[in-house]
Amino acid sequence: MGAYRADDDYDYLFKVVLIGDSGVGKSNLLSRFTKNEFSLESKSTIGVEFATRSIRVDDKVVKAQIWDTAGQERYRAITSAYYRGAVGALLVYDVTRHVTFENVERWLKELRGHTDANIVIMLVGNKADLRHLRAVSTDDAKAFAERENTFFMETSALESLNVGSAFTEVLAQIYRVVSKKALDVGDDPSALPKGQTINVGSKDDVSAVKGAGCCSA
Repeated sequence: MGAYRADDDYDYLFKVVLIGDSGVGKSNLLSRFTKNEFSLESKSTIGVEFATRSIRVDDKVVKAQIWDTAGQERYRAITSAYYRGAVGALLVYDVTRHVTFENVERWLKELRGHTDANIVIMLVGNKADLRHLRAVSTDDAKAFAERENTFFMETSALESLNVGSAFTEVLAQIYRVVSKKALDVGDDPSALPKGQTINVGSKDDVSAVKGAGCCSA
């Protein structure tokens, strides 16, 4: 799915966060999805980084504003501002480092402590191309995802395996939550003002707030 129309021409804007241990490949997942780039040089993100990309879901243009943890994960000090307004998350671990999978539970707890109950979460096992070094079985990760009621996908930012699928699925699911909640109160989701940030609230309404803090990359 490519970018559609002008950068500022979209129906919905969703904030999605990337979380997980340092070095699991979050920045490469982001650059692969938004720019189709991959860097072999592993360096920590410095400062808050985010990038955007628009996709089409049904007949709507959905713009994702995807935030990268900016190296803060090394200090276990990701701020509440990072999570604020997020309606989707990719929780990433490295399939070759079991400790990164063990830490997923802590990340999930932190994420859920800072976001709405309806946030869409995708558990992502990255670096699936390193088959000979695998330390986390697909079955174990699937079982965890089922237990925690999250989506699950294995990816390779290097080989571009499932990267687009993981992000697209998250955005499509957020859109469905928003649409369903709008329909629950008898509203037509297409009637929501264009260019608005949608906050997936736990109440029965869809609050469309003007995206004051939403910018393009």
